[in-house]
Parts: sequence; structure tokens; C-alpha cells
Amino acid sequence: MNRKKGSQSCDVLVLGAGPGGYAAAIRAGQAGLKVVIVEGEKAGGTCLNVGCIPSKALIHAASYFQKVKACEQDNPFGISLGVGAATIDLSKTIDWKNGIVSRLNKGVEGLLKKAGVLLITGWGRMLDGKTCEVSGTDGPMLIHADHVILATGSVVTPLPSLPFGGKVISSTEALALTQVPDKLVVVGGGYIGLELGTAFAKFGAEVHVVEFADHILPHYDREIGKVVMQSLKSLGVTVSTGAAAKHLSEDGSGLVVGLADRSEVTLPADKILVTVGRKPRLDGWGADSLYLTMRDGFIAINDKCQTSMTDVYAIGDVTGEPMLAHRAIAQGELVADILAGKPRRFDPVSIPAICFTDPEVVSAGVSPDEATAAGHELMVGEFPFAANGKAMAGAAETGFVRVVARKDNHLVLGIQAVGKGVAELSAAFGLALEMGARLEDIAATIHAHPTQGEALQEAALGALGHPLHI
Repeated sequence: MNRKKGSQSCDVLVLGAGPGGYAAAIRAGQAGLKVVIVEGEKAGGTCLNVGCIPSKALIHAASYFQKVKACEQDNPFGISLGVGAATIDLSKTIDWKNGIVSRLNKGVEGLLKKAGVLLITGWGRMLDGKTCEVSGTDGPMLIHADHVILATGSVVTPLPSLPFGGKVISSTEALALTQVPDKLVVVGGGYIGLELGTAFAKFGAEVHVVEFADHILPHYDREIGKVVMQSLKSLGVTVSTGAAAKHLSEDGSGLVVGLADRSEVTLPADKILVTVGRKPRLDGWGADSLYLTMRDGFIAINDKCQTSMTDVYAIGDVTGEPMLAHRAIAQGELVADILAGKPRRFDPVSIPAICFTDPEVVSAGVSPDEATAAGHELMVGEFPFAANGKAMAGAAETGFVRVVARKDNHLVLGIQAVGKGVAELSAAFGLALEMGARLEDIAATIHAHPTQGEALQEAALGALGHPLHI
């Protein structure tokens, strides 16, 4: 990598090399713009290094271990192992996960270099809307830019009564554990807590989830949450809803929790994983030197990702919900296109949200409750995987696909699914919504047999009142 000290000038400065930042830099570089991207840690940001990718690697390893253990017991497949009980060396699992992350780090760096982007490793601090001071590995350095893209991402949200340290850990530390804790308490029943809680339960930990809301996955509808709850129970995970995590017990051996009936209980814990959300990264990079309009604690942007400052753009988690990598990537590409002279605006019909629990959850567009609240009369079709041949053959009968459409014109407003492997259906769901599909479009599209994707067609047929296989 070309490293220069002193001063740099460029067309575009990108602050932060997470998914949104590196996507913006690559696309701008491909358009012939002179681009500098500044990153204080490793390319790829939270998602690649301590979020999406490593957590999915850990989830895969946990599911693999669970399948091996299942072969030690009676199972319907006629498979058995006679070599003794399955064990796991979590340190080797973490080494494997780190190897994947490292390969992807190098891949991102290679893509930036191929696009002619200068990657500067160091901590950037904006002095004004066009100047950044960098200190660190490749610093000190001043960078002057015609345009700035802020892609500083987000950080974990701590609980004041449970500061991180010792046995209280965030998702970052959970993804680096080299031993499976005997007892793990997870504070927060959202997607991060349940993904990691499920993984460690499969590894053999005794897991207890504490959720303040009255149901898990509070950002998804209750019907989906019920399916995931059944799976958690089958894994031996205990869930307390309507419960508040208070503080460590006096002897530090566990977590004091206030229950829905106002009583208190102490949950013994070797580790306490706090996953109560994330907040925008606004400290340490000079946000206080800029004149940025804020909205609900995030940097306010318009449909072109422009901030209140001329030639200063912001993308990704620092701009608000949904705090998802694929939203950041789409915004990054959009801003790069705008800087290259193309007319663009950010107005997606759907940004699919996925929870990689077991079973997985996908939600694209609006739920029935949300559509009703918006004043629509609905047609809703739901098809269970218990009636899907591919799901049955893969021992994946739990869950369903649901299609939500307007009654007047049959326009599809939302698609939800819960089941094994449904994350891979999210692209089809998003495409249907973006293309303005109606129930008849999905119902008339030939879906390959046998696949789980047939459930989408069947749900559309069901909404139209003439299901085929149920």
C-alpha cells in the first residue's frame, strides 16, 4: 500500500472503511475520481471485523457442532457415531473465524487498490468540512478534499449499571471467547442477543435471555417471535420477558434481574453478554468541529445523503435506522454516483432485515399490523414449511412464508418468513417489492420444485384464495 506523509488533496475523502465507506470509495474510484479513505482500524468496519461476518461464522460452527452431537443420539436419518462424545475447542473455532475475517480484510484492501483509492490507516479528525487531520500508522497528515463522505458507523450501547469489563461483555468480546462459558446470561432479546445466544447454546452453554419488552425480537411481529421462541426452548434456552437487568450481585457471581411481577432474582453467570443496541459513532472524529444538523441523535441527511453542510455527505449507521450493512453499501454507491455526475436519490421500497437465529427470520416491507395501521385493507397469504416438500426432506418444517398485499389492487406491501435458510430468500422478497409485484405476478411466476422458494408462490396463491398444496 502506498503510504505518504505530509499533505494530500483529493476529490473525495471517505472517513471510515466499513461497508458503506469502502463501497463509496470503490465506486468513486471506478468513476475516475481521486479518492482517499481513512480508517483507524481494519478495512471492513464493524460488520466484517466484529459483527456480521464473524458472528455468522460462529453460528455456522455452532450448527455444525450441534449436528455432530445429534449423531450420538437416536435420529431419523440412521446416522450414528461410535467414537465417543463430540467436543469443541473454541479457540480453534475462533482461529478459523479470524482467518475468514483476515481474508476478507485483504480482499477489501485489494478492491480499494484496484479502484485507485488511497487507503490511509490512522485516526481521522475533521477540522472543517474539507480538511481532515490524520494521526496513527500513516500519519501525521492533512487531507484536503472537495467532497467528504462521513461513514463512521456505530458502537455498542452500554448499560450504565453494567459497564463493560470483567464478566460483562459486548458482542465484540463474545466473538473472541476461547472457552464456552458454562452459564451465559444475554441481556437483550433482539437479533444480536438471540443470534449469539443460540450459537453458545449449541456449543453447550446454559443460556438465559433477559428481555425488557414483553416478547423477544420486539422489532419483528409476534407471530414470528413465537416460532423463534419455540426453537429457543428446544435448545434449552431460558427466556425472561418483561424483565430488567439491574446490576451485578454483591459477590459478583451473577446478574440481578427485576422480573415482570416486580420480584427480583439473581441469575448465576460466568459471562453476561449485553446486547441492548448500538448508537452512532459521533466521538473522536471531529463532529464537534462541523455544523451538522442532527435528528434523533443521528446525522440528518436528505434523499441524496447530503448533510446540512455543502459537499459533506453521511451514510450508514451514523445516519440512523435501519442500521444495516446493506443499507450503508447502497447509500455509499449512491453518493459516489452523485459525485460522478449521475442523478440519484435514496428511496428504496424495502430494506430487508434478517435475523440469523435458528430458524432464520426475514422481513421485507411492512407487516400486516403496520399495513393496517397505514390504512390499507389487506389480503394476506401464509404458507407453512410443514407443507413444503424441500423443507420436509431437509428436516426444516418449522416456520412459514407470509405475503401482505393491498386488497384494492393486490400490490405486495410486505413479505415475511421464518424458517431454516430463509435468509437466502431475502433477495427474491426485496426484488418483488422493488419491482412493484402484485399477487398475480408472484403466483404466475414458475418456481422451481423442490425448493423452499415455492412457499412464496404458495403464499401468494393463498392470498388470492386458491392455494394449491394446502
